[in-house]
Amino acid sequence: MFRDVAFGQYYPAKSFIHKMDARIKIVLSLLYMVGIFFIQSFFGFGVIFVFLALMIIASRVPFKSVVKSIKPILILLVFTTILNLFFVSSGDVLVEWWIFRITYGGLIFAGKMILRLLLLVMGASILTLTTTPVDLTHAIEKLLKPLNVIHFPVHELALIMSITLRFIPSLMDETDRIIRAQKARGADFESGNIFKRAKAFIPILIPLLIGAFKRADELAIAMDSRCYKGAKGRTKMKILKAGWRDFVGSLVLLIFFGGVIALNFLQPQLEPALPWMFL
Repeated sequence: MFRDVAFGQYYPAKSFIHKMDARIKIVLSLLYMVGIFFIQSFFGFGVIFVFLALMIIASRVPFKSVVKSIKPILILLVFTTILNLFFVSSGDVLVEWWIFRITYGGLIFAGKMILRLLLLVMGASILTLTTTPVDLTHAIEKLLKPLNVIHFPVHELALIMSITLRFIPSLMDETDRIIRAQKARGADFESGNIFKRAKAFIPILIPLLIGAFKRADELAIAMDSRCYKGAKGRTKMKILKAGWRDFVGSLVLLIFFGGVIALNFLQPQLEPALPWMFL
């Protein structure tokens, strides 16, 4: 059930994006996410999807690995769709039943919201699939280094995020093993109403929590036995350096980001002539 979740996993490959500086990749990923919120039309989402597909090809990551990152947010997608369908009442009424009403505007808005969420998650998954947790830790620490002036625990925050990303796949595998073990003992997780299914997951949560706490305790002991005392006096084995790949990648994404903003500002002038582009 949980073995196919790709978020937090690193996919080793020799690609242009894999060899980019982790700091540049984080900044460019944030720009990509900001650019998505400027898009207000299905044509714009189509352009972003083509751009994302090209990035996946350049990263040499299997497309199915990126698609798997959508699984954790399926419930959020369904919930968002229902909210927008029934609570956005602009446009012509398409379906009306009792107190529920689905309008054309609500349908369009729900479709755009789903596409925005999908593109956000898939774009973020490329970052984690092409960057090791260690490189992500160093990059976050470097980017947040100016906050040391106000005594913000930058190193500790970066370490927490790195450990979180590192143990997401392990927790998923452990959850899958517990579910299969419970099914072998006759447990049923698929029949009954929602409350019955939630109750059936209690035998999974208890051993999972116990295992997580045990793993955290073992990690703390291992770090303490290696005299870990925080960021003070620590050096880096791998020094992050920006190269020509980072310049090319930044240039490509900045051109893309500039095109998205230009399309957004030119929409009032282009919409009368090309209404299909801004649906």
